[in-house]
Amino acid sequence: MSKPSIWSSDRKSPPRPSGDGDRRTPFEQDFDRLLFSTPVRRLADKTQVFPLEKNDSVRTRLTHSHEVSNLARSLGTRILRTNRSCFGDDPTVQESVPVILATVGLAHDLGNPPFGHQGEAAIGKWFARCTPLFDAPGEVVPAAEFTPVASDQRGDFLKFEGNAQTLRLLVRLQNTSGPSGLNLTAGTLAALMKYTVPSHRTAKGNAATKKFGYFASEGDVVDWIREKTGLAAGQRHPLTWLMEASDDAAYSILDVEDAIKKDLVSPEDLRAFIRSKFYETTEGGGLVNQLEQDFKKADETIADLTRIKEIKASYLRTRLVERVLTGAAEEFLKDREAIFSYQRTAPLLECRSFASEVTAALKEFARTHAYNSPDVLRVELQGARVISGLMDLMWDAIASREVFAKLNSRRTSPQAAFVYSKISDSYRWHFEQASGASGLPIRYREMQLLTDMISGMTDRFAVELHAELTSATHG
Repeated sequence: MSKPSIWSSDRKSPPRPSGDGDRRTPFEQDFDRLLFSTPVRRLADKTQVFPLEKNDSVRTRLTHSHEVSNLARSLGTRILRTNRSCFGDDPTVQESVPVILATVGLAHDLGNPPFGHQGEAAIGKWFARCTPLFDAPGEVVPAAEFTPVASDQRGDFLKFEGNAQTLRLLVRLQNTSGPSGLNLTAGTLAALMKYTVPSHRTAKGNAATKKFGYFASEGDVVDWIREKTGLAAGQRHPLTWLMEASDDAAYSILDVEDAIKKDLVSPEDLRAFIRSKFYETTEGGGLVNQLEQDFKKADETIADLTRIKEIKASYLRTRLVERVLTGAAEEFLKDREAIFSYQRTAPLLECRSFASEVTAALKEFARTHAYNSPDVLRVELQGARVISGLMDLMWDAIASREVFAKLNSRRTSPQAAFVYSKISDSYRWHFEQASGASGLPIRYREMQLLTDMISGMTDRFAVELHAELTSATHG
């Protein structure tokens, strides 16, 4: 048995045989498996900031995830070039750092439901409205066959978490030749886990525990990851801090760029905001002066106004990304000892630094000018209604079967049978067959089938399916 290591390349199931010409490392194989997987492609029609956006240049979850992947890889490379031994003296480990970061950056949002964080909230609100389901068997269910959902498992649904769904998607729900989803390495999965506790063990004040990172259904996989990596509950893989910082950089800077693309604000608005916040400081003054020079160059360009605006937005993105990534790298290197001894509790971009102040200010700007714009709020409202309506219809289809203990038994009405047929074959298979060994009560598994299906939908698929089912079931 290999010694536990946070860089473990072990897989839960036997690896698939590779061709003689395959010279990829296990971590490079992880990235390639992920890149070609269906959930990554689905991100193309999932919300980043602007739901159901028709402008193709505005980011989706897919473009956001590719950018986080790029920033994370770049951040790892930047640190290695500054201090090669930061991650240890093993050349194999040093070579693996950028590709692991690229993989977890690409994967980090896979479990998010349609309509972004509003989708997560809508799922939680549905279960809060239907809390009797946790305890009540229902009229057609024999009481002797019903086991309530345990109190320490209810948070899996009441506080539904896209990060936990990401892990489930990768280690369970993806169809491959074995039982372990994409069968990624323990090191990659550990680095992916932004949150490291179950739903009943969350605790504020620590970046690794303020939310939960896995469902009760994946507890065995997390035990295996810890066995292979040596990480304990509450301990984050060191690379997770870099993935998190890359995500923070991406959405604080690039969400604002999308607001510019949609003409909600102008490059001059953002430059003026940065000036008002930071001009009096040494680093801030340097940034403001650099942007003023950049904008002057853009204004002197012989081009139309649209192109000039895009050039200015590009300058803003480049200058801001450079300063934020530099700050994140410096903080990681400065606090390396605490990170590798699992003592750090605050994200890299939530400390007393210029980079942290910049990201906080940009998030404030985005809240005012992007997240709370009427267009976004209107579509988020539509999304919440769509998700709630789909959950009503699908719950009836999941729970309305002739034999409670026989999960694939005949549905009790034509409507339930039709709606149940619209649920993914793969998800139904896990519900009816594969989940039987988990030891979880049937009611938990019913609820998890519902969240698997909802979270796997794209924005447009959810809207169209809701319209189809509503039309079919209401005549």
